Amino acid sequence: MGGDFAPANEVAGAVASLRQSSQEFELILVGREQEIRKELSAHDVKGLLYSVVHAEEVITMEDSPNAALKQKKNSSLAIGMTLHKDGKADAFASAGNTGAVLSASTLILGRVKGVSRPTIGAFIPSEAGVCLLVDSGTNVDCRAQHLFEFAIMGSIYAKTIFKYENPKVALLNVGEEKLKGTEVVQEAYRLLEASSVNFIGNVEGRDILKGKAQVVVCDGFVGNIILKFGESIPSFLKTRLKQYAGGSLTRKLFLGLARGSLRASLRDLDYEEFGGVPVLGVNGVSIIGHGKSTPKAIKNMILRAVEVAKSRLNQHIEDAMTEALSAHPPPDAPRYAGVH
Repeated sequence: MGGDFAPANEVAGAVASLRQSSQEFELILVGREQEIRKELSAHDVKGLLYSVVHAEEVITMEDSPNAALKQKKNSSLAIGMTLHKDGKADAFASAGNTGAVLSASTLILGRVKGVSRPTIGAFIPSEAGVCLLVDSGTNVDCRAQHLFEFAIMGSIYAKTIFKYENPKVALLNVGEEKLKGTEVVQEAYRLLEASSVNFIGNVEGRDILKGKAQVVVCDGFVGNIILKFGESIPSFLKTRLKQYAGGSLTRKLFLGLARGSLRASLRDLDYEEFGGVPVLGVNGVSIIGHGKSTPKAIKNMILRAVEVAKSRLNQHIEDAMTEALSAHPPPDAPRYAGVH
């Protein structure tokens, strides 16, 4: 029931994901059953593997994340996440309230051992393939230890899901020099320099699209600004091209002939292609989609959740965190001991 166009787009995307995957998995649609089945009636669902679990309440985009979880215990988000925690589902995906999904992921699923703060990574296309930007908006105020953990989790994700053999990890900074940036970033640099992560040092904002690193680490304040700016690029380019075409008939004809190529070249900038972003560091698979997700984006979000569920990502993260923290325990190590 999460998202600006729920449940219509969610149901359409769910049906599309089952058809594209040749029914490798079963989907549990959680929400107001009557509304969901009404949407299902508009599709050919014969033979598809799905079930519907009723949840009367809905956490909206306007709800306060933590308060909503306490007050709306029968929401589709709370019930769906609990199904995942109880082992009745192997992954959870939602295009609903990002803060609420993150809170539910942390509070209901718990954290991977050794992780002090779960985080969200965003996919950004680059000249050298996909770059994972982490944090992309979860933690706006970070310590060096948090950035260190983000780098480890991002590296594991890039290796496990993107299949980068030895992903390059970099810190986003105002310059490439080691002593640039805030004290927090400088301390994170020292931690990463001494770790087993393939750390290449600092990169600047212009280096992200150049593909200098497969994982770029920053706090959520900076990361979210970059993410939202990047989301505006396709719309901006389309507007500029329309303005250019309006200058003359010759330009309009030229762009008309190149339309297919231009659309293909901008495809990687489209959030729909990636579907959703993972919550890294929680004991489960939680994928968060854009609130305005189309059926195509919902479909790809579900397929991403299936991919992550099959990858044993969390076990890889826990192993890496255990190794990293044994070699470089944080200054407040007792506080993190035994975290699950």
